[in-house]
Amino acid sequence: MAAKPPQDDFEREDAPLTPALDVGRLGDLLGFHLRMAHVAIYRDFAETMEGLGLTQKQLAVMELTAGNPGASQIDLANTLGTDRATMMALVNRLAARDLIERRPSAADRRRQELHLTKAGRAMLARARDLIDAHERRFIGLFSPDEMDGLLMALKRIYKGS
Repeated sequence: MAAKPPQDDFEREDAPLTPALDVGRLGDLLGFHLRMAHVAIYRDFAETMEGLGLTQKQLAVMELTAGNPGASQIDLANTLGTDRATMMALVNRLAARDLIERRPSAADRRRQELHLTKAGRAMLARARDLIDAHERRFIGLFSPDEMDGLLMALKRIYKGS
C-alpha cells in the first residue's frame, strides 16, 4: 500500500522543523499574503515542471514567443517587467536547449526575432497540459465569481488602475 501523502506542512519533508510562528503585524500586510500565495504557487509549479526542467520565467518566455512570433527580447522583457540582461540569459538557456531560436529581422537587420523551434513547440504543448492541472489545483479553491474578482484585484495592483 502506498504511503499517504502529507496532509499539512508539518508532515512535509521540506517543511520547517520549528512550529509556526505568530506572524504578528505581518498578518495584516497585503504584501505578506501575496508573497505566501506566490510561494505556494511557485512550489507547486516547480514540482509540476520538474520533469520538463522549465521555470516560471522560461515558460512565460515560451508562451509569449508562441503568441507573438517574431517578438524581440526587448519586447518580452518589457512585457514581463524584467531587465534586458535577465531576458537575454533566459533566451540563451532556452536556445541552448533548442527550444527557441533567434532570427534576424527582414525589416531591421539589427533586430533579433524570437521563434519557437519544433522542439520548443512540442515542449510547450507538454508544459501546457501540466500547467492546466497546476492551475486547476488553485482555481478550484475559488468560485467563478471569486476567481474573476481575484484576477481583477491582482491586475489592479500591477497595472496601477
